[in-house]
Amino acid sequence: MEIKIAAPDVDLAGATLIAGVMTDRVPVPGSGEAMAVVDSAFLDLAKFDAKPGQVLALPHETAAALLLVGVGDEASFESIRSAVGNGIRAVKTSRVVTALNQVPIEAATRAVVEGAVLGGYEYRGYKTNGEGSVVETVELVGGNESEIAEAVVASEVTNLARDWVNTPALDMAPETLAARITAAAGDAGVGYEVWGLARITDEGLGALLGVAAGSDRSPSLVVLEYQPGESKGHLGLVGKGITFDSGGLSIKTAPFMEEMKDDMSGAAAVAAATIGIARLGLPIRVTAVMPLTDNAIGGNATRPGDVLRPISGPTIEVLNTDAEGRLILADGLGVMRRYEPDLVIDVATLTGAARVALGDRIGAVFGSDPEVGARVLAAASRAGEHFWELPLFKEYRKQLDSDIADIKNISGSRYGGAIVAAVFLADYAGDGPWAHLDIAGPALARETAGEQVKGASGFGARTLIEVARAMAESA
Repeated sequence: MEIKIAAPDVDLAGATLIAGVMTDRVPVPGSGEAMAVVDSAFLDLAKFDAKPGQVLALPHETAAALLLVGVGDEASFESIRSAVGNGIRAVKTSRVVTALNQVPIEAATRAVVEGAVLGGYEYRGYKTNGEGSVVETVELVGGNESEIAEAVVASEVTNLARDWVNTPALDMAPETLAARITAAAGDAGVGYEVWGLARITDEGLGALLGVAAGSDRSPSLVVLEYQPGESKGHLGLVGKGITFDSGGLSIKTAPFMEEMKDDMSGAAAVAAATIGIARLGLPIRVTAVMPLTDNAIGGNATRPGDVLRPISGPTIEVLNTDAEGRLILADGLGVMRRYEPDLVIDVATLTGAARVALGDRIGAVFGSDPEVGARVLAAASRAGEHFWELPLFKEYRKQLDSDIADIKNISGSRYGGAIVAAVFLADYAGDGPWAHLDIAGPALARETAGEQVKGASGFGARTLIEVARAMAESA
């Protein structure tokens, strides 16, 4: 999909014109001229009251069609983005024109672009029948070129992460994911290094090897390095990359296993964000580390009661092999410490407890100090992604004391699981500023609505880009 600027007198022949309507039937700014040709009797007949999610196609004097999208009670960044996302999927022409970017709200252009590019996303790699979206071009009347370009990059890398996560695990082995990440990174001018089984073994990444032991597909570890000519800081990103999670010998039940190709969403978000930061040319050095492996069941699989030695930090008694994400992150964080970044952020579909606490649209953030948490929340707000800060309650650390090792990977309690997992990771994060993002809920969109399309969401990538932007602006 191409996003372009249109002149105020744009020729609408053959195009669909998208206009926004409030629930009180008032046109959203930028839609008044289009709405002037609409007879309210049409709206009454169609029972169109402009609630979020509603769309209505009407004939138009000069355009192929006029598509009205419901904005709801208030024109906001989220309501405009959502309305455009709903509208773009209803379009039947290859060309779309809209002036919704003229709504007097902050980042209106970005809302329209994200609504179109994210809402128009389709994953059709395995579809043998049926047509995909026909939309090829979206034109914004009076749009700003730089704002459009930035929003397109953030949306495209989000869709890149979606593609990786949506690919079935059969076709997304750890080495395959490493190859796809590095190919995209190379195209963006990002340096990379891939550690295979021999290097992982030589470096002593015992926690990653322990999780990988049950699979016949070799693990990988990807390091991306974006080094701009002028750097105003160094951001370290670590992403959990479990390409499929069976639970290991602590096997999941079938319903909980159905979505587990998404367990590499953290790695996908981290890689996508690094590529996006490079494409935007932000003056921030970025190092990204992504440990990648299956968590499978095999004759050599790690057993409950085994002890693993990560590259650095405490030895780990594994009492539940389905608490594997924190194990590979222990090694990922250990590798990251070598690079000495100014800020480290890890991203992971880590705990069902985070989803229980915050649902399917909100991620959890844990900060090593209040300032770190505030920085992530501010970035998420600018990105239009939802996070909520949970406490890094270090008093829970004693629940992880092991009788035979330095730490065990679960507490044995059913309560506070997301916090306990974050406290576990704190032992491996080092002494510098660090944040842990648990995206177990929002990594998957469970329905198509607004800019969300059912399946992988790419959640977290845009927040990380905004973290980098804020670092550059505050330096």
